[in-house]
Amino acid sequence: MSLHPRLIDITQRIRARSADTRQRYLARVDRLGRHHAQAVQRATLGCTNLAHGYAASPAQDKIWLRAQRSPNIGIVSSYNDMLSAHQPLAEFPAWIKQAAREAGGTAQFAGGVPAMCDGVTQGQPGMELSLFSRDVIAMSTAIALSHQMFDAVLCLGVCDKIVPGLLIGALSFGHLPTIFVPAGPMPTGLSNDDKAHVRQRFAAGQIGQDALLAAEEQAYHAPGTCTFYGTANSNQMLMEVMGLHLPGAAFIPPGTPLREALTRQAAHRVLQLTAQGQEYTPIGHLVDERAIVNGIVGLLATGGSTNHTLHLVAMARAAGILIDWGDFDELSRITPALARVYPNGRADVNQFHAAGGLAFVIRELLDAGLLHGDVMTVAGSEGLRAYTRQPTLVAQGDHPHLLHWQDVGPSSGDLSIVAPASQPFSNHGGLRCLRGNLGRAIIKVSSVKPEHQTVQAPALVFDEQEDLLAAYQRGELARDFVAVVRGQGPRANGMPELHALTPTLTNLQDQGFKVALVTDGRMSGASGKVPAAIHVTPEVVAGGPLARVRNGDLIRLDALAGTLDALVPPDEWARRVPECPERRQHHHDLGRQLFGAMRHSVSGAEQGAVSFGEDWLDTPSHDIQETQA
Repeated sequence: MSLHPRLIDITQRIRARSADTRQRYLARVDRLGRHHAQAVQRATLGCTNLAHGYAASPAQDKIWLRAQRSPNIGIVSSYNDMLSAHQPLAEFPAWIKQAAREAGGTAQFAGGVPAMCDGVTQGQPGMELSLFSRDVIAMSTAIALSHQMFDAVLCLGVCDKIVPGLLIGALSFGHLPTIFVPAGPMPTGLSNDDKAHVRQRFAAGQIGQDALLAAEEQAYHAPGTCTFYGTANSNQMLMEVMGLHLPGAAFIPPGTPLREALTRQAAHRVLQLTAQGQEYTPIGHLVDERAIVNGIVGLLATGGSTNHTLHLVAMARAAGILIDWGDFDELSRITPALARVYPNGRADVNQFHAAGGLAFVIRELLDAGLLHGDVMTVAGSEGLRAYTRQPTLVAQGDHPHLLHWQDVGPSSGDLSIVAPASQPFSNHGGLRCLRGNLGRAIIKVSSVKPEHQTVQAPALVFDEQEDLLAAYQRGELARDFVAVVRGQGPRANGMPELHALTPTLTNLQDQGFKVALVTDGRMSGASGKVPAAIHVTPEVVAGGPLARVRNGDLIRLDALAGTLDALVPPDEWARRVPECPERRQHHHDLGRQLFGAMRHSVSGAEQGAVSFGEDWLDTPSHDIQETQA
């Protein structure tokens, strides 16, 4: 199947827009790569440096590391035992080290990165550190790899900000081959629909905390990733469709022989991709314009998390590639929706995987000409077509658990969960860019019913999500309204997710009221049903137009037309003095006082909400619209 002409056009536009920054990035990668091809990384170290680098290694590993001939893997892990998704990672380093020795190399635990759980911090002050943790993770990854001991990288991570941070950090060492190693989802527990219903009943005061906690414990009950299709599982989809996982690795459960086999194989495979081998595959070349476009298409086709309208922009920029929300919007118009996974449907990721999962979706998109198949991947020369196969274990002689990949079935295992491209759930993707006199924003339409995709109602302005929840408890919100929750952007307070609003707004919508949310903050990747114009940019503290909205202004959110406007006479709108809420109370206590430099330097949402400053792109920071021009 030939590529869709619009896919070609959008990719070429991104390539042209990024020509200067991408060229400079690749020049640095290639310079380091040429040097790396001459010898292993540690050969550049002095004797004192080198001795420090393997002082604590086992005796056999010391022999290999001292010889300075065999490649050495750097393991960067986000393990901690509080996060269910990351708890399984505890066992991975030992498997990787053993597998590396079997393949003629070595592996060292290069460093750990922080991993916070948005599920724990939702509605709490810690949520205001969540987005910035991505950049901390990127910097922590760079520190881990800075010792020049490593010829390849395995990144162990799953959840929301962790995988984007690991990838941004790995791209700063773009001359090294890198494979991402996930842990897999927990078993299916209480259904996501039932969980959401319990939360709505609690928000309405119909049940108490004991009943709510009992339901939450049934939903989140074991090691592994949460099973809804939020940011964590969208991360796994992205790593697969961008060619950074071993094929089919995303949704294999932890604690299974197949998960262990895939983890060990990642070590074998990454050693084959080093500059000392015949398949040198530096991550800086792998993540190119086509891989980024493939990631966006995968996100749209599966109804993935809105958080990736920030993270994909940042990840692309780490490779010198400039994308914006217009690219998401235009690709959405040609990308069919092929998955129905909560919050876009009733299924969870385990059921999605059983129905054919990513292998089926990738094959359908490839055959429809909606993915670039001729890309570099960690799987080898076959390009993205290798990702239309699923891993399994076969017995052979004395080896009961040999990895084998087989083609995904010709048809969906459940047409209510995974659809063929010829009969999609929708002819367009799950995200849209909104534009108007309130700025630019993102809306996730894949989980919003058509009758709710256009809302016109009076504004109710709130400076804190707690103020909206309190108004609901006082019985003041039983009417049509658009909630404008402002002062929630990255410079204001770290751009927290406002997922706590979802049950309340859903209750009101279910009662027949026309409701919508407009905010310069974020929503959880699990949010849905209620139309929400999020990531409004510019944010209020950067002079954004939400500061001009007053209670009672008629707001029109039209996802079909792609518009977001305050229906206020232009002359009155121009005369209004912006009202910027006080944010200092969000800048202190519980660690928030340490992040002032990030709040000061962070870019806008459409530029990825990145806090690294100008140097990381090797070009002055600017609005991407200027870049396009």
